[in-house]
Amino acid sequence: MAKEIVETPLMKQYIEMKAKHPDAILLFRVGDFYETFSDDALVASEILGITLTRRANGAAQYVELAGFPHHALDTYLPKLVRAGKRVAICEQLEDPKLTKKLVKRGITELVTPGVSINDNILDHRENNFLAGVHFGKGNKVGVAFLDISTGEFLTAEGDFDYVDKLLGNFSPKEVLFERTKRKLFEEHFGSRFFTFELDDWVYTEDAASDRLLRHFETKNLKGFGIHNMPNAIIAAGSLLHYLDITQHTQISHITSLSRIEEERYVRLDKFTVRSLELLSPMNEGGKSLLDVIDRTVTPMGARMLKRRYGTPHFESSGGAYFASRGGSVESGIVGDRAYQGCLRAER
Repeated sequence: MAKEIVETPLMKQYIEMKAKHPDAILLFRVGDFYETFSDDALVASEILGITLTRRANGAAQYVELAGFPHHALDTYLPKLVRAGKRVAICEQLEDPKLTKKLVKRGITELVTPGVSINDNILDHRENNFLAGVHFGKGNKVGVAFLDISTGEFLTAEGDFDYVDKLLGNFSPKEVLFERTKRKLFEEHFGSRFFTFELDDWVYTEDAASDRLLRHFETKNLKGFGIHNMPNAIIAAGSLLHYLDITQHTQISHITSLSRIEEERYVRLDKFTVRSLELLSPMNEGGKSLLDVIDRTVTPMGARMLKRRYGTPHFESSGGAYFASRGGSVESGIVGDRAYQGCLRAER
């Protein structure tokens, strides 16, 4: 455990910034370096493999310190996020050469596993979904998925089993739920996800509807087909509130909210998906069905293909989407016009 920090002018400023996001690692810009202090330095040095040192902090005291050059941010930031850490970036807001006082600093971005637009963090061949879960009355649960990098925004509601399957199929990088609901969440969905808790006021229908209406600039939500789905609305609204908290304000590319229609999809639980090796092989060095048939040439096509195989559609004949047309997987895919521009012809 790191020692208590003595409040020198610089460290007092650091403590003020850290208090805004106490659960995040704070990258504190000092000159040409991003520095981490105290407990953050202990964690960062271990994850990043950088040297842990000490900085004088008052009479006969020191504070742990670990940092890296500012131009190396794109190298080190992805490592922290992929390790499941929330990262707050604190920048210098004025030129140190133009002031004789302590340089003004402020948090300019909060990066989390589910909220990132950094090309070095994202895998463009798969979605980087942020998910929100709302526990309604009885066994009703709302769930929403948002990929801020592509603008895809979907929502649904159902029982615990249905939402568990959606979480497994969409594989969100981060899941949000109401504070004090952790025990309930882990009881039904396990502890395999990176999670974050929000205040209870976020999980009210009025707050969620208001946030959605303000974003889409509409008078109601009927056009999205979710006006009679209060749990889905609350789950979706919580995601936009989270974007506000993390200071992601450039979201005009999120132009629609789609309802996940339960009756149009085959329910595949995580054990079935794994046993059939649809998305990933069971053995190291093996190949999944997706690996075998993926000949897409664009990131958009790759993401669409993966999602369709994780949540296959029912055909009008009653068969599953990926087993349509006489059991031919290739025909099932090529027959969809949405893929024709994303596939590489191989003869």
